[in-house]
Amino acid sequence: MSHTSPMLPADSLKDKVILVTGGGSGLGKSMSTYFSQLGAKVAISSRKQDRIDEAAKEISDQTGNEVFAFACDVRDYAQVEALRDAIVEKWGNPDVVVNNAAGNFISPTERLSANAFDAIIDIVLKGSKNVTLAFGKKWIADKDTDKSFLNIVTTYAWTGSAYVVPSAMAKAGVLAMTRSLAVEWAKYGIRSNAVAPGPFPTKGAWDRLLPGNISEKLNVVNQIPLRRSGEHQELNNLVAYMISPFGAYMNGEVVTLDGGEWLQDAGQMNFLDQVSDQEWDMLEAMIKSAK
Repeated sequence: MSHTSPMLPADSLKDKVILVTGGGSGLGKSMSTYFSQLGAKVAISSRKQDRIDEAAKEISDQTGNEVFAFACDVRDYAQVEALRDAIVEKWGNPDVVVNNAAGNFISPTERLSANAFDAIIDIVLKGSKNVTLAFGKKWIADKDTDKSFLNIVTTYAWTGSAYVVPSAMAKAGVLAMTRSLAVEWAKYGIRSNAVAPGPFPTKGAWDRLLPGNISEKLNVVNQIPLRRSGEHQELNNLVAYMISPFGAYMNGEVVTLDGGEWLQDAGQMNFLDQVSDQEWDMLEAMIKSAK
């Protein structure tokens, strides 16, 4: 057994209905796969139906369990309500909602337009609010207890970080929502927790955040005391525990899983002071061409 081994017993999430927003790729897809392996009925959402259909098939082929894919832009409350109603019609109220949908890019703040700020804040903060409100209201109205939210945040939600200011602002808001609702909604049998992952490389996310050879030049692993990035199964084990019956007494907690990164260098992107103006020009052009 190693840190890359599945941790929970088989069927630990059997028949639990779990929604993962942003579940069609990256960490969302990885978490969804493990939940399905543990017997959960997993629903995944993303903006592009073809992408999540493909992801759902891949997960289902791997685990043998059905995965429900439903296109949804979490920035639009009406679409979130449609997602909720579709899951309820298919499987009933979800037991767990994982707010994972996010967006981010690095840039000197003075280079950002107001629309650039909105692009991140609307997905991360407004999107998480929309999903939490739509599902939380339904659970409360139905008097449906033993439910939980698991929000994916980041360590710079409490430290702040240069060069990712919109993301830091939005994630801080999600963390505040997590802790606030953990108290307010506990009386309804609803738990709210969060995880703050360090670097867990995913092809799409890292290419968008640090395109070209920037990631090699800056070498994020050097900012981590353990001198390695995280393995997806390590994160999967943690979040599966937190949403499972084994984690029933955990409420209002944010768990950091980053190899000690934030303690070594609070503000994950502060090291970007090393990037020259010419390199920022190149990075900005890469990001725009990737949209």
